[in-house]
Amino acid sequence: MKRRIIEINTEKCNGCGACAAACHEGAIAMVDGKAKLMRDDYCDGLGDCLPTCPANAITFTEREAAEYNQEAVLRAKALKEEMPHTGCPGSAAHTISHSCPGSAFKVLTPSTAAPAAAMTGTVSELSTWPVQIQLAPVNAPYFDGAKLLIAADCTAYARSDFHARFIRGHVTLIGCPKLDDADYADKLTEILANNDIKSVTVVRMEVPCCGGIEYAVRTALQRSGKMIPWQVVTLSTDGEILD
Repeated sequence: MKRRIIEINTEKCNGCGACAAACHEGAIAMVDGKAKLMRDDYCDGLGDCLPTCPANAITFTEREAAEYNQEAVLRAKALKEEMPHTGCPGSAAHTISHSCPGSAFKVLTPSTAAPAAAMTGTVSELSTWPVQIQLAPVNAPYFDGAKLLIAADCTAYARSDFHARFIRGHVTLIGCPKLDDADYADKLTEILANNDIKSVTVVRMEVPCCGGIEYAVRTALQRSGKMIPWQVVTLSTDGEILD
């Protein structure tokens, strides 16, 4: 029979596995680092996988395909529950709940020269996943009404209070324009244009290559056609806030 079914462009696929995690029917699996439609009769054609793909590698197509087999899907799910999980646990977009955000806890640091010493730390303020710009699904529900933090990779290592000062209360995205080949502006434009973003904060290092992430955000804001409040915070290599 001819029906609507998904099609995966393996050249665009970056192997993040978000689509496989989002597919409730188990029709998609990761094979040799790429997403693959394993069985036509497992795909219901609803496309839950489409909005999770950060590379826009999944589309709908009309072609000859086996009819959706719900009974086969349910049997496969029951079998899978009896088997250990082998997929990537960090591939799907989700929110993170902390029992006591900002509260103190004790971290034990082992030492071979002296007894273990207790150090004071804080609970992570990270509230969403994934954080890499290239992996973030454009239409993730947590973007609606979000205050967006776009930070260069190195910034979190420059300041010990980065979570409390910058991440708290924000949806966080990180990247390094010097290391990634992709144009961040394209992805950020989609996120800004398709979601109700309340504000954007850019945190970058003082090094020249970090200007790329500021430029990408500036470009994305212009392309989105929206008037969104935004600011840039620049850190020195020793963690001082320069502006």
